[in-house]
Amino acid sequence: MSAPRRSNLLTVLMLGVLAYFLLPVVWLVVASTKSNSGLFRSFGLWFDRDFALGDNLRSVFTRDDGVFVRWLVNTFAYAGLSAVGATVLATMAGYAFAKYTFPGGRLLFNIVLGAVMIPTTALAIPTYLLFSNAGLTNTPWAIILPSIVNPFGLYLMTVYAQSAIDDSLLESARIDGAGEFRIFWQVCARILAPGMVTVLLFTLVATWNNYFLPLIMLQDTDKLPLTVGLAQWQSAATRGNGGEALYSSVITGAMVSTLPLIAMFLFLQRYWQSGLADGGVKG
Repeated sequence: MSAPRRSNLLTVLMLGVLAYFLLPVVWLVVASTKSNSGLFRSFGLWFDRDFALGDNLRSVFTRDDGVFVRWLVNTFAYAGLSAVGATVLATMAGYAFAKYTFPGGRLLFNIVLGAVMIPTTALAIPTYLLFSNAGLTNTPWAIILPSIVNPFGLYLMTVYAQSAIDDSLLESARIDGAGEFRIFWQVCARILAPGMVTVLLFTLVATWNNYFLPLIMLQDTDKLPLTVGLAQWQSAATRGNGGEALYSSVITGAMVSTLPLIAMFLFLQRYWQSGLADGGVKG
């Protein structure tokens, strides 16, 4: 068996893509170790003579009476509840679209496909008006409820359920006397677990990084997520009037905010990869 051919061009292209994604992360880690003066004194991709990571972390977690901790807790709550809710709804709806025939099913699925193409920012203002009329603005539900609706996750779970669950398995369970809900929760949910993890990760990252929706929905500082809170610090830093000291806090806070996502991806990486692979090859 001959050895696989190597392409120097593809190797160079892959190294370029790797550098494109890693350089911002490297800059963020290096910059978080610098003081405010060091940010403008030394080269961006190399450390300054004064290692200020400890001072920066202390400043982040104690500034404004420790509001960063509150933002971090809010972000965990918004992203976690949204991811779990979106995963459950997408899995149940995707399973129904894939394994049941009902009037209007194809039309509803086509509507879902159309919803995938609509940018979320285009829906932000109508969503705000709806939640304002319902009296839900400036509450956690204004972030969680819209994030639970995930058309892409529903589409993904529909495709995955079609390929991963054999109809003969469902028929065997029905012959044994199992009800539809029992079949779904005790038999199919285990098979769909890799796809569920994929939807969970996608929704978690999308909600964690969401900026525009909480910006227009939330007014109280103690209810903000990290994205909006750090943006407020950055805005104060650019205005001057002594706010320049916030630059190192903004950068260090951004670095801290990425650590939970990195940990989540590393922990669930094997399930995420198997979910994508299995959904593409089974049939």
